[in-house]
Amino acid sequence: MTVRTGVTTAGTTTTDVTSQRPAAPAAGQRPRPQWLRSVRTRIVVTIMVLTSLAMLGAGVVVYALESDRIDQRARAQIEQEVAELRELSHDPLTGERFRDVQRLLEVFLSRNVPDDDEMLVGYAEGDATLRTRNRHGEDVLEDPAYRSELERLIEDGGFGTLQHDRYGEIWLTVVPMQTQDAAGRTTDSGALALVTFLDDEHEELNRTMTTYAVVAFVSVLLIALIAAFQSGRLLAPLRRLRETAEEITETGLDRRIPESGNDDITALTRTINGMLDRLESAFVGQRQFLDDAGHELKTPLTVLRGHLELVDPTDTADVAATRELLLEEVDRMGRLVGDLILLAKSRRPDFVTLEEVDLADLTETVLAKARALGDREWVLDEAPRETVSLDQQRITQAMLQLADNAVKHTDVGDTVAVGSAVEADVVRLWVRDSGDGIPPADREAVLERFARSRVRSGDEGFGLGLSIVAAIADAHGGGVRIEDARPSPGVHVEIRVPRRGEQTWPRS
Repeated sequence: MTVRTGVTTAGTTTTDVTSQRPAAPAAGQRPRPQWLRSVRTRIVVTIMVLTSLAMLGAGVVVYALESDRIDQRARAQIEQEVAELRELSHDPLTGERFRDVQRLLEVFLSRNVPDDDEMLVGYAEGDATLRTRNRHGEDVLEDPAYRSELERLIEDGGFGTLQHDRYGEIWLTVVPMQTQDAAGRTTDSGALALVTFLDDEHEELNRTMTTYAVVAFVSVLLIALIAAFQSGRLLAPLRRLRETAEEITETGLDRRIPESGNDDITALTRTINGMLDRLESAFVGQRQFLDDAGHELKTPLTVLRGHLELVDPTDTADVAATRELLLEEVDRMGRLVGDLILLAKSRRPDFVTLEEVDLADLTETVLAKARALGDREWVLDEAPRETVSLDQQRITQAMLQLADNAVKHTDVGDTVAVGSAVEADVVRLWVRDSGDGIPPADREAVLERFARSRVRSGDEGFGLGLSIVAAIADAHGGGVRIEDARPSPGVHVEIRVPRRGEQTWPRS
C-alpha cells in the first residue's frame, strides 16, 4: 500500500491512498497460476508431500525389515531340518544304526511335517525316491534349472538359489547322507534336498503392503482435506487483513480487522490493528496540523499582500512605514514557522538527548534566565540537590515557555515562582503565578496546538506555547499537569517526567 500526503494551494490536506499492484513478471518468464501463489495451496501441497514421503519411507523400511525377517525364518527352518536329520542315527523299530539311506529317509520324512512353503525330497542312489506333499508338485523337480543346481550340490552338499517361471525364487539346500556298518564302513549314500519357496511368504507380505499403500493413499487425502480446512481457517484473518487493506481509502482509515482466538494470527491481527490506529492518528493529526498551520499563516500572508498592494512606491514615508510593518509581520510569521518546526521534530526519536543533570542547578538557571522576561516578583519555591536524567536544553526551553506565559497573564509586582522536586521516581518541575489562571474546562484543550483560553488584549501568541511544553514532556516519557495555584489566585503548571526515563505519565 502506498500513502501520499500533501497540501494544496488552498491550505487543505490531501491524502492519496492506493494499493500497489504486484510487479509484472520479467521478460521471458511465465506468470505462475493464481492457485500456485496461494499460501493455502502451498501449505496443503507441502503437507501432502511430507506426509507421502513419510509414509513411503515407513513402507520401504517395513518391507525391508519384513523381507529380512522372512529370509531369517526360512534359514532357521532349514537349519532346524538339518539338525534333526543329523540327530537321527538309529532305526526306531530295531534300535540299530541305519544300514541304508532309503530307510533313513523314510523314517525322517514320516516324522517331519514341513510348512506350506517347504518341500523335502529324498534321493537314494541318485534318484528322487521320497518327497513330502506340496502344492507345487513334480514340475519343480523336473525343471532344468532345479536339476542343474541339484547336480552341482548333491555330491558335497550346500546351498543354492534358482528362479522358477511359475513359483519365483526358490532356495535349494542339499545335505549328503551316508550309512555305515558296525566296522565304520560306508554301506549306502544318498541326499536330502530341502526346497524352500520364498514367494509364498513374500506374496503374503506383498498383499499386506498393498493394503498399506491403499490406507496410506486414503490417509494422505484425508490429511490434505484437514490441512486445507485448517489452513483456510488459520489464514482467514490474513485474508481479512488483505481485504481491509484494499478497502482503506482517504475516508476509510477507521476500518479494523475482527479479532478472534488467542494464537499467533490473533497477535498479528492485534498488532496490525494497533498499526492502523497509529496510522489513523498520524493522518488525522497531520491533517489537523496542516489545516491549523494553513489557517494561522493565512492572516500574516493576507496582511503582507494587502500592504504591498497599497504601498505608494513614490512616497518615501509610506514605504518606510510599510517596511517596518511588514518586517514585524515577517518576524511574527517566522516565530510561527519555528514553533511548527519544533513541534514536528518532537516526534523524532532524537528530539531529546538525556544526560545526568543536577536538579537544583537546572532550576536556579531557569529562574535566573526567567527574570529577564518581566518585572515580576520572582520566587524559588524549592530545588533539591538531586541528580536526574533529562535533556537540560529542552527542559529549560519548556520552563522558560511556562515563565513567559506567566508573565503574559500577570501584572507588574505579581508573583511568579519556579520550583522542582523529586517524588519516588518522578521529577516535578513547575511554574506558578498569581495571575489570571486557566479555567478548569480549558486546561486539557490548551495543551493542543493553536488552542487558547482567555487571553489579555495585546497577546499575539499563536496558541503553540503549551503544546510545545507538552511535546517536550511527552518526548521524556512524561506529561503536563495544570492546577490552581496555592495560595490562590493563579495557576500552577507542572512538568512531570520519569527520573531515569523509564516510565510514561499521562497528561492530566
